[in-house]
Amino acid sequence: MEVFIELSLIIVIAVLIAGLMRLLKQPLIIGYILTGIIVSPYFLNIVKSTETISVFAQIGVAFLLFIVGLSLSPKVIKEVGKVSLITGIGQITFTSLIGFFISKFLLGFSTIVSLYISLALAFSSTIIIMKLLSDKNDLEKLYGKISIGFLLVQDVFVIILLMVISSFSGKLNKISLTLETAIFGVVAIGIFVLIVIYLLPRLSKFFAKSQELLFLFSIGWGLGLAALFHYIGFSMEIGALIAGITLSISPYHYEVSSKMRPLRDFFIILFFILLGSQMVFGNMGQLIVPAIFLSLFILIGNPLIVMTLMGLLGYKKRTGFQAGFTVAQISEFSLILIALGVSVGHLTQEILSLVTIVGLITISGSTYLMLYSDKIYPYFSKYLSIFERKKVRKEKEIKLKYDSVLFGYNRIGFSILKSFKKIKEKYLVVDFNPSTVSDLQKFNIPCIYGDVDDTEFLKTLELSKIKMAVSTIPDFETNALLIENVRAVNNKAVIIVRAHTIKDALDLYKEGANYVLTPHFLGGEYVAKMLKDLKINRSEYKLEKEKHIKTLKEIAKKGHEHPEVERN
Repeated sequence: MEVFIELSLIIVIAVLIAGLMRLLKQPLIIGYILTGIIVSPYFLNIVKSTETISVFAQIGVAFLLFIVGLSLSPKVIKEVGKVSLITGIGQITFTSLIGFFISKFLLGFSTIVSLYISLALAFSSTIIIMKLLSDKNDLEKLYGKISIGFLLVQDVFVIILLMVISSFSGKLNKISLTLETAIFGVVAIGIFVLIVIYLLPRLSKFFAKSQELLFLFSIGWGLGLAALFHYIGFSMEIGALIAGITLSISPYHYEVSSKMRPLRDFFIILFFILLGSQMVFGNMGQLIVPAIFLSLFILIGNPLIVMTLMGLLGYKKRTGFQAGFTVAQISEFSLILIALGVSVGHLTQEILSLVTIVGLITISGSTYLMLYSDKIYPYFSKYLSIFERKKVRKEKEIKLKYDSVLFGYNRIGFSILKSFKKIKEKYLVVDFNPSTVSDLQKFNIPCIYGDVDDTEFLKTLELSKIKMAVSTIPDFETNALLIENVRAVNNKAVIIVRAHTIKDALDLYKEGANYVLTPHFLGGEYVAKMLKDLKINRSEYKLEKEKHIKTLKEIAKKGHEHPEVERN
């Protein structure tokens, strides 16, 4: 009960601080870190159950990286893999060298201390950057993909570095650890590949038939792989990311992502609060000057390094500018690295305090830089041409893949889809039934699995850019929610929905629908029109009959009949 009360107090304080940040139009992440500082031993001293909160924070990190992995399909990795590797290694190298020079020759630290500080400065916070990219909806943009790529390069490097430094303490046997990790890794990866190829598609299709099971399966898959990777000696973060990547090729990945977001948002808040509560503020007077020097290097120098590297690789100055801001802070791994240096006797507590202050300054500063990079860019655009080659590579822009969205394929949807094809509209089909999605994929019809009742899922669709939304779903509340979400971002789109009763149809018109389908009445209208046109001409009815039979066979061939899908 004590832990419950403690967590409740922390969340209440977080709500108050976040609300204040919202009123002041400041990034919420700053509010979460400030909450951590307020509840830390330096102020209210509320945080007692550090271990419990730390577990929740790790769950948040796992969910965050799992969701990021869902947007990183093998196609995306192939697209940005090379530039991410070169930029990641180049940024670590140059940041470390310049950081060592500043620490050693400008600030007067010893060689070993300068080495630690320079390495700590080389790593950026994957978690904070992922969260900010997600909040800006920039995960799918080119600079977002490249940033995620070189952050992963950083993470792999820092994990190896931590293992090496840990071996100096005498607690770990380096050779035996490496051999054990290698053996476990080979076996686990072999089993894992077999599961992903042969078992995962069947599992995901089975669980997708129930929303509750799909939700539970997603949590189990993400946390299970994160735990497995941690157990065999790799990073929990990498395990969670790979769990997401393996599901990214599934037709259900949009639905999984939307359902996991609320969990991610709650648990990741605890990560930032924990980060703030562990800030150390000793000897502030002596440390403030070197902290400012190092912070300015991270906030200005790191982006310049990335912009230079990406310019040399042929990317546009805007892409390099936005990617550069993602490395304008130090990582939580930087603090772990310095803390490890203290534990093995290489560093003093004073150095940990210094790097902690740098962390607070750069995390706060980079948050603003990233969130407002689009507004900052025009002011510096003309000066950034030195980072752009005369012949820049043609960057693949994220193009709109659909102008119209059909929600619900079967029955009425089949005929509507034929109309989309005739008028040559780029369309996307969204369906709640995994079997229907699977059948549509066989016919190369662009489709995704998703629940229209899920607002988070609707946010993943580019509703602000579509020309038309058509829903054949008979549920009134679902269609009202769809109209509300489309109209919130798009007043020009044509919205066609379906209703069972006259009252529902009239209410949906009031909600903003352009047209409401009423199948029971339309059937009568169609027959009446047919009687008027064909009269009592048997040959004409024969032609109509043949057309109808052909259509019915087409519908049956494309999987019109399907099992019911559970919503609970």
